[in-house]
Parts: sequence; structure tokens; C-alpha cells
Amino acid sequence: MDVVEILEAAALLVPENVATGNDLTASDVWDHLVHDEWEVALDLLQELGDGWTAPTGFWERLGRSAQMLGFERSREWCWWRDAETRQGVIRADLVLRPAGQTFRRTPVPGAGVLRPMWDIGNRRHDGEPELDIARVWVEFAPGLPPGGRAPVRLLPLDPGRWGRLVPGDRITLYECAEAGGTATILETRPPV
Repeated sequence: MDVVEILEAAALLVPENVATGNDLTASDVWDHLVHDEWEVALDLLQELGDGWTAPTGFWERLGRSAQMLGFERSREWCWWRDAETRQGVIRADLVLRPAGQTFRRTPVPGAGVLRPMWDIGNRRHDGEPELDIARVWVEFAPGLPPGGRAPVRLLPLDPGRWGRLVPGDRITLYECAEAGGTATILETRPPV
């Protein structure tokens, strides 16, 4: 399949009543495809993907088209969203400790590269915290500097261990023995 065929197949999956904040719909995707505006069509499909629960394969298709077009961050975002359809969505408000209070001196990379440990309330047999691993995607920014605050998406290594979290729960990020930040759960959704 070429890029156009992949984008056309993805556009066919979007329900007619789904629109972006600017009232753009799947019919607008078709207009961009007719004019060979593939990047715009891809961006619009990604934005439309936020307005409904996309089936398995939708985000994988968009990721393939982004890869074929050479858009690395867009590809990673689509693959991230594809993983969320299979594992569920966990969004949180993350606040990092300032640079002088933790070992981190550089921003947390925003595109799901960092895989820190988290205290989400699970305990070992002796009562001590049992840390769990989840990748971090910083929403709307390329990174999060020390002392910064941003909404993030978490993709756990073992999603089943995170299933009891609900909005309002507080969890703690660890990259070393000291806490590096805290996050408040904003949203959880089960897999598609």
C-alpha cells in the first residue's frame, strides 16, 4: 500500500459525526487527499482520532503513513496511540522536582523515550513499595524541564498492575532512589 491508500483506508474508518474543534471532518481529509496534501490529511486524521474511540489498526495505519512520509515524531505518536488502543489510556498531570532537588538537570524527553519507575501504590510482601515501569509522553511539548509541570500520557510495561488507578490518585516518579516528581491521574480508559 502507498501513503494515499493508507490515508484513504484510515479516513473510511472515521465516523461522519466526528469533527475537530474547528469543525473539520473526514470529508475535509478527502479534500486534502485529492490535492495531494498528504501531510495535512495525516495531521487532520490524527486530530480526528481524538474525537472518537478508534478501532485497533487505525493508529497503526497512520503510523505507517507517517513513517513513509518521514515524519518521525508523528510516527511515534501514532504508534503510541496504537498501543493505547490495546493497553488503555492513562493521562496525568506531572510536576517534576526542581533541578537542585533531584539528579535530573535536563528536560524529560517528550516523545515516550523515558521509562521511569513509578510508585502507584503496589506493595511487596514486606510492605515496601513495589515500583512499576511506564513510558512517559509529554503532551503538547517536546520535553518537560526540571521543576516543570505538564499533562502526560503513561504507557505501562505491565498494564494490569495499573488498572486500579482512578482520576485524582497521586503517583510518584523515580529515576533513581529519590523521587523525581509527582503526578495526579487525570483520566483512565480501558483498552478498546
